Amino acid sequence: MWVGAQAVPEVDPQRPSGARVYDYYLGGTHNFAADRQAAAVALEAMPDLPVVVRTGRAFLRRAVAEAATAGLNQFLDLGAGIPAAGSVPEVARAVRPDCRIVSVDLDPVAVVHSRRVAADDPGQAAVLADLTDADEVLTAPGVRQALDFDLPVCLLAVAVAHFIPDTERLGRALERYREALAPGSWLVMSHACEEDESPHAKQILRIYNHTTSPMMLRSRDEFRALFGDWTLLPPGVTAAADWRPSRDPAPDPRPSRGEIIVGAAVKPGLGETAASRTRRAHADGNLSAISVPERTWP
Repeated sequence: MWVGAQAVPEVDPQRPSGARVYDYYLGGTHNFAADRQAAAVALEAMPDLPVVVRTGRAFLRRAVAEAATAGLNQFLDLGAGIPAAGSVPEVARAVRPDCRIVSVDLDPVAVVHSRRVAADDPGQAAVLADLTDADEVLTAPGVRQALDFDLPVCLLAVAVAHFIPDTERLGRALERYREALAPGSWLVMSHACEEDESPHAKQILRIYNHTTSPMMLRSRDEFRALFGDWTLLPPGVTAAADWRPSRDPAPDPRPSRGEIIVGAAVKPGLGETAASRTRRAHADGNLSAISVPERTWP
């Protein structure tokens, strides 16, 4: 894999990290006592939080599988987190073995483990960077070697945008990514949403504001605006559990509320053919070729 000269800073194990708390919810072991303590407090406020996280994770798997089935074989995963079963490379390459994946994260633990998993794979790169600095990401060592930006790329921003409170900065970064990608590229996103400002949501916000990943909830309209002028694929912006659910062979129990909203969009233009095949398959009811491989992931 491509690593370049990027150094990884030391980790403060006393301060919880959003990536490591997420790893804990998924049953992972790459987390510290501070992360587990923060997760325990969050679970007291919202006991079904692990189900919400797994539902969002299942959406990621379905979206990656559909993008690969539609013909995309390049993935830029922003806020990739710590590798877990059913990762983007695992799902994408089960559909297309030639897929190339670049993962980006600001958490050193996530990047170190991504590099260990990728090992000497020339089709993967792990970048330590702030995803809101799009130019830094797009020019980071390994990115241009792994991805060809003259061809469509699937840009993933799943379970990460709500950790960027500065909406203007987030919007500028996503605009820069959209500009850099070829027509036919996909943008797949999810976001924490609680439009009725429930006490549970406010408590979760307070907990995450004491981690390295402060959290912000956004409305459906605010989330939809993050896609810019790209064309939303069916079913548009919806709850994570409702985004093409029949494509997941082992769906998780539905969360009691629609805490996670999701969507996928395609960049219009001459290169839209791959995404058009997916839309046409849904319109015709011919979904047999659009499926997550028969594998059970947490």
